[in-house]
Amino acid sequence: MVLSEAEALARLEALRRQRDAIERQIADLLLYLDLGRRLGGPAAPAQPSPDADGRADAPIPVPEPTPQRAQAPVAAPPAPPAAAPERPPAPAFAVPVEGEVGLSETVLARRYGRALIEAVLAVLEEAGRPMHASEILARISEQGFSLPGQDPVAALNTRLWKRSGPGGPLKRLGEAVYAPADAEEA
Repeated sequence: MVLSEAEALARLEALRRQRDAIERQIADLLLYLDLGRRLGGPAAPAQPSPDADGRADAPIPVPEPTPQRAQAPVAAPPAPPAAAPERPPAPAFAVPVEGEVGLSETVLARRYGRALIEAVLAVLEEAGRPMHASEILARISEQGFSLPGQDPVAALNTRLWKRSGPGGPLKRLGEAVYAPADAEEA
C-alpha cells in the first residue's frame, strides 16, 4: 500500500487526534484516582456485585490498539519540553499540630484561609506598593502557601476580591491589583 503525502498527513493528523483524546482520558482517570486517594476511598477497584441470579456483570472490555505498519516519519519528532526545576508542592492545608488533630477539615480550611490573607497582607506591607495577584502569588508560594485549581492566580484573585469590600483588609485598585486598605486611607 502506497500512500500519497496528503493521505499520510491526513492519517497522521487523525492519529494525533486519537492520541490527544486518549491522553485527556488518562489525565481524567489519574485525577479521579488521586481524588479518591485524597478522600480516603478504596485503593482497589470494587468487585462487581452479583445480580439476583448470582451472576456478576462482565467487565467492560477495553479495545486493544490494532497494530499498524510502521511508516517513516514525515518530520522529525518534536523535542521534549525542557525540564523545569522540580519543587515539591506545598500542602493545600497546613499539617495539623498535635492539639489540632481532632479539628474538622472545615475549621482547618478556615484557619488556612486566614493565614493566607495574613501572608498576603504581610507581602503587601513589605512591598510598600500595590501588587498584582500574580506577584502576590509568587511571593506567598515561596512561603509554602498553595492554592487549588488550574489557575492559582484566579483563585487568589477571587479570595482577595472577596476581602476587598467595605471594612475588608484589602483595597482593590484595578484588575487583580490590591493594596492594604489602611494604606489608601493614610
